Amino acid sequence: MKIKEIQNLIKFVAKSGASEVSLEMEDVKITIKTNDSAQPVVIHDTATVPQQVVLNQPVSPQPPEVQANPLSVEEDSNHITIKSPIIGTFYRKPSPDKPNFVEVGDSISEGSVLCVIEAMKLFNDIESEVSGKIVKILVDDSSPVEFDQPLFLVDPS
Repeated sequence: MKIKEIQNLIKFVAKSGASEVSLEMEDVKITIKTNDSAQPVVIHDTATVPQQVVLNQPVSPQPPEVQANPLSVEEDSNHITIKSPIIGTFYRKPSPDKPNFVEVGDSISEGSVLCVIEAMKLFNDIESEVSGKIVKILVDDSSPVEFDQPLFLVDPS
């Protein structure tokens, strides 16, 4: 199951008002629990994580155009901000002895790998959802990142 599918499931549960939802597939078991105060999300993945993980990221029902897309357009410019879809450690290289995925000034296309975010010993490729040119890299290599934290500025023109 992909990260985006999990995020969409979390948003759906938050909007539905359900207090708990469990989903079991052949290699993954996910349980999402919400309550009215802090609304924690509990995810249990039997294939990669043998223990239960509690994410204290609040799940707030917002319009899909705000949260569903990790991109946002800055109001004062034509640049698009690419944001982190997960919490973890940001890496600009696939490994220490390899070159960076992208540099400022590089042209990227939709689907280009921009960076890797490590979360719980899993390395997740972060791909671009737009084409354009990298204007600015907003995070230092090997830095922790939060969900929805801006990572890159892209000029789509």
